[in-house]
Amino acid sequence: MLVDEIDVVLPCLDEAAALPGVLRAMPAGYRPLVVDNGSRDGSPDVARSLGAEVVHEPRPGYGAAVHTGIEHARSEVVCVLDADGSLDPGELPDLVALLARADLAVGRRVPDAGSWPWHARAGNAVLAAMLRRKGLPVRDIAPMRAFRRQDLLDLAVEDRAFGYPLELLLRAAAAGWRVVERDVRYGPRAAGTKSKVSGSVRGTVRAVRDMAAVLR
Repeated sequence: MLVDEIDVVLPCLDEAAALPGVLRAMPAGYRPLVVDNGSRDGSPDVARSLGAEVVHEPRPGYGAAVHTGIEHARSEVVCVLDADGSLDPGELPDLVALLARADLAVGRRVPDAGSWPWHARAGNAVLAAMLRRKGLPVRDIAPMRAFRRQDLLDLAVEDRAFGYPLELLLRAAAAGWRVVERDVRYGPRAAGTKSKVSGSVRGTVRAVRDMAAVLR
């Protein structure tokens, strides 16, 4: 799929250490849009210094940051990518290429050793199994995705917390979207920092709780 320029939404909360690597790895033609969600470590300044556009979202929550980024995006095709350095922006063009035969392309994480804690992997597997029972053939509640901006906004995803990715997949399935997965490498977070979600059992439980609520 050929496009001139693609906005990449990067939800961000205290990722100053990871942003340089992520932003410098952005492929040509992919424009980073960092959505700061209340960072206290200077993440917005780091992002601006490296040429990224920065948007502020004061409402806490992954879904709030992602949705605000999509609203501010200007390209027809938009990508979403975690800002923690665990995913390679260089894989985005291959994901976007899948939109030639799909409405939503998502990255199925293939983890390096030790990069995906057992509790986070188990929670993801449970939720993905629930989705498959609803007819959506996915193996990951993926943090890396590509889609057409207006089509996604038309889905009217409501969750603004950790349930956002799951609700997105559910609404996509209900709308008859063609959803395609592609394997992507999932490495350790940059600078050895701990994930706010999968870095602890408590964080994983909270995320799974938010997502499971969407399934009710």
